[in-house]
Order: sequence, then C-alpha cells, then structure tokens
Amino acid sequence: MLISKKYVSVKFSETKLKKRHKELAILYDIASDLTSSLSLTEILDRAILKVREHLKVDVVRIYLMNETDQCLELVAYKGITKDQVEGLRKIAISEGFSGKAARTKSFIAQKVSDLENGTRAGILRSKGLKVIICVPLIVKGKVVGVMNLASKRMISLNQAKIDLLVAIGNQIAVAVNVAKVHEDMQKKAQEIAKKKDEIEFFAYTMSHDLKNPVIGISGFSRLLTERYGHRLDEKGINYCQQIMKAADQIEIFIKNINEYIKSKKVLFIIEKTNIKKILGRVRSEVSPVLKERNIKWSEPDTIPEVIADQLAITRVFRNLIDNALKHGGKDLTRISIDYQEDEHFHIFSFSNDGVALKKENSELIFQMFRRLATSEHTEGSGLGLTIVKDIMEAHKGKAWVESGPEKGTTFYVSISKDLEKYGPDTKFFIR
Repeated sequence: MLISKKYVSVKFSETKLKKRHKELAILYDIASDLTSSLSLTEILDRAILKVREHLKVDVVRIYLMNETDQCLELVAYKGITKDQVEGLRKIAISEGFSGKAARTKSFIAQKVSDLENGTRAGILRSKGLKVIICVPLIVKGKVVGVMNLASKRMISLNQAKIDLLVAIGNQIAVAVNVAKVHEDMQKKAQEIAKKKDEIEFFAYTMSHDLKNPVIGISGFSRLLTERYGHRLDEKGINYCQQIMKAADQIEIFIKNINEYIKSKKVLFIIEKTNIKKILGRVRSEVSPVLKERNIKWSEPDTIPEVIADQLAITRVFRNLIDNALKHGGKDLTRISIDYQEDEHFHIFSFSNDGVALKKENSELIFQMFRRLATSEHTEGSGLGLTIVKDIMEAHKGKAWVESGPEKGTTFYVSISKDLEKYGPDTKFFIR
C-alpha cells in the first residue's frame, strides 16, 4: 500500500495512465491540448477534434452564451455542412435541448427516435443520427456555453462516461474563459497603446506650438529692459526680469518634454558599454560646478563593462548627478558612485550627503511632472527621474531611492544581465 510509504515518488507516464485510467487519460490529453493556445478559435477547433477523436461522435457543435440576448450562438462545428447549420446558428435558452442544458446546467442525452418534435427528429434521422447529447460548459458555476454532440451509432452511457463528458465540458469552459480574458487584455493593451500615442502626440504638438511664443515673450522682455529700462522704475524692471525668468522656465519645460518623448521613441543599441568612460564624461560636464561648490566626487577604480545602450545609460547617469546637484542643498559636499552585482543584475548607486528625501516621497519623485515642495526654487519639470525609471525598466531593471534618517540620499539603478544574451550591436525598440 502506498499509504505505508514514508513518501511517494512516481514518474509520470501518459502510456501507463491510459492503462490505469482511460477516462482520466482522455481528460488529461484534452486539457493539455487546450492549454497550448490562447486563441479562442484555435481552442474551439482543438476541443472539437479531441472530442471526436476520443468519443467517436460524428457531429460536434459548440455554442457560447450571448449574455445580452440570453441566447446561444454557434461558434464552431465539425461533421455538419455550412448549409445544414444555417437554422442552428442562434438558439434561445428557452428552447431545444441545448437551451435546456444551458438553462438548467444539466447534462442531457436522448435517442433521436424518442424526440417529441417530429420535424426535428425527421431532420436528424435523415442525416443518419441516432443519439444527441448536450453538455453545459460551466466554469465557476456560470454557464459560458453548450457542447452539442450527435452520433450515427448508439452510445452506451454510464455515470463514469457522463462524469467524463461533464469534466471535458468544464475544461473547455475554462479554456474559453482564459481565451476571453486574454482577448480582453489584448484589447485593453491596444487601447492603452493608442491613448499613449495620442498623449505623446499631444505633448509633442503642445511643446512645438509653445516654443515660438515663449521665445517671443523672452525676446521682447529683454528688448524692453535693454531699450526702455532707463524709463522704468525698480518695480517695472523687476516685472521684466520675472517675465524673462518665467519664459526661461517654460523653455526648459518644453525641452524636457521633448527629451521625454525621445526617450520613449529612441531605437536602443544594445552593446558593450564602458561605464568608466560614461562617468568620466559626466564628471567632465559638471566639474565647474563641483569645483565652485567644493563637492567631492568618488567612484570605484574599476567597473566592468555591461551590455546596455550607451546613450541611454549616459542620460540616466547625467540625470541622477544633475538631480543631486539641484536638490542636494547648500550643504552638499560629496557625491559617491558605487557598483555591485548579483546573479541577475548590475547595480549602480549614486549617493550624496545632501538633503534627505522623506520616505513617503520615494515613489512620487519618479512620477511624470511630479515635483516636491522642496524643489519649488530649483529649475526643472519633474521629468528627469521619470526618464531614468523608464530607461531602466527598458533595460529589464529598475530605479529606486533610499534616504538616511537625517541627511543623504542614494539612488539605485539596475541593468539586467539577461541583455547579455543578445549579440553585439543588437538594435530594437524597448517600450
């Protein structure tokens, strides 16, 4: 007895399963076949083929429930011609055996010779059919359709065969349900993609249309100050300066919107990337600010090359350093870059000893156009860290932030080592 064993280990064999339990083997075969596709049409075709193969029936029709009309609609069939199903494409659940099976959630089988509807019986007899069987397709207690079987030979039914047919119906119902969920998800994904494209087009159009007026406002304000400044009092000159400052801010905002759009559309080139060179380039760009503010920069002596897009990673590192310089505060004295790795990721950290970020803001700062109250006196649009997040997710990694209890903030970005499976100079869009 297996129950006397300390543990049970049995290697699965479909052949042995067929010998031990024929009905279970049929169910296993049908269930396995149905899970090989997410296409509703293919699932229904596979289900019919398998049912005909195992149960030796001549005609199989599958109806799915139309919830709005409270009727069954024919979606797949085999063993019957197109002309012969013309009058059977829609069946109200209030009529016929198929309707009754759906309405009562019942398995129904009857000999054609015993049908009360003489006209219907005559049609079936003319096709040589002797038995009809209706199996409700039920999942989670809900009828999603009916499988209608017909045979030219008499079929012997016992409880085991009825249970098998009901279980097959359940497997078909589950597969249909999964396929519908998959179709709904695809439709929603398409709708989201369409809306995303519309938003990007709107953002591009808005930034393009705003650019010239803003340049005009800025230019006229400067001319007003230069040519008529001697006629303006201190308040008037201040107003002109405020207008120019606002125009400059809008220009920066427009530039950042365009940068964000580019980051979503750019063709990434996945190749060996020298991180030390990227850090050297970024450090060179900010060296005047580091020197002026007496900020120390540290990085590891060696960092391995990684497989990534060089321009995208350069943009990420530049944005993180700019973020530290802008929001680290006047007490910022140190920016430290570090590297570590695990089995799946290359991980880079950018630490500074400036103003600490509140824990509740650690997710907000990566959202589009989200700027914290502490950033109101610094330039920016709230897109820099959004770009960082999107690029790292495109590299199958992520971006996150941690802060010290009183001061200091560390940003982390990770790059998946899974990108290493691509060949050199692989080019593709990563959305």
